Amino acid sequence: MEKLQKLGLPILVGGLLLFIFLAKTFVNIGYGEAGVLFKTFGNGVVTDEPPLGEGLNIVMPWNKVFVYNVKQQEVFESKMQVLSSNGLDISLDISVLYQPNIAELGLLHQTKGSNYLNVVIIPSLRAVARSVVGQYTPEQLYSTKRDAIQNEIFEQLVEDVEQQHVQINSVLVRDVTLPANIKAAIERKLTQEQEALEYVFRLEKARQEAEKLRIDAEGKANANRILNSSLTSNILRDKGIEATMQLSESPNTKTVIIGSGGDGLPIILGNQ
Repeated sequence: MEKLQKLGLPILVGGLLLFIFLAKTFVNIGYGEAGVLFKTFGNGVVTDEPPLGEGLNIVMPWNKVFVYNVKQQEVFESKMQVLSSNGLDISLDISVLYQPNIAELGLLHQTKGSNYLNVVIIPSLRAVARSVVGQYTPEQLYSTKRDAIQNEIFEQLVEDVEQQHVQINSVLVRDVTLPANIKAAIERKLTQEQEALEYVFRLEKARQEAEKLRIDAEGKANANRILNSSLTSNILRDKGIEATMQLSESPNTKTVIIGSGGDGLPIILGNQ
C-alpha cells in the first residue's frame, strides 16, 4: 500500500504534464482567423509556409501561435483635419475597409506585428488624405470633386500599403466639413449660378419660340405670295364657272343666268 502511494505521486505528476503537453499541442483557430507559427528552436516566425487555418492544428508545445483576424474590418477616422489648396482647414470623416494579406501573414507579423492598423493603415491614410485634399479648393471639395477625392485616396492608399502586407478594399469619404463662413459663401455662389442658368434657359426658350413664330409667318407669307402670283383672271373665271355649275345641280337652285355677273361670271337667282 505504501509502495502504491509512492508510485501514485509520480503518475499524477506525469499525467498532469501529459495533459499540459497535449493541451499545448492542439491549437484551435476560430472562423475568420489564421495563425502565424513561431518556432522557438527554429528560425522564429514562419514566413515561407501558409498560415495555420481554421480548426484544430497540431503544434509542438514549445512553439507559439499568434492568431489574427483575417476578415474584412473597418476603421473610421472622424474629423480628420486637412488643408485645402488655399490653406483653409477642412474636416473629413473617412472609413477604410481593410484586412491583412493572408498569404503574407507571417511577413506582416514579423515586420509590423498585430498592431498593424495603427502602425501601417492609419498613418498612411492621414498622409494620403492630406496630400490629395491639398490639391483642391474648398468649393471643389464641397460640390463636384467628392467622388474624385475618394477614388484618389483609395488608389494612393492601396499603393502605399500593398508592400506592407495589408489589403485595402475600399475607402469611403463620408463627410466633408468646411468652415461655416466658407460653406455659406459657397452655397450663395451655387444658388446664384443656378439662378443664372435658369435665366439663360428662359431666354433661350423665348428665343426659340420667337424663331418658331417667325418661321411660321414667313411660311404663310411665302404661300400667299405664291398663290397671288399664280391666280390670273382667267383662272378665277374658270373656278367661278366650275363652282356655278356645281351649285346649279343643287335642288335649292332655281335660276341660273350665265354670263350676267361681274367679269362675265354666272348669277344664281331664286334660292328661297
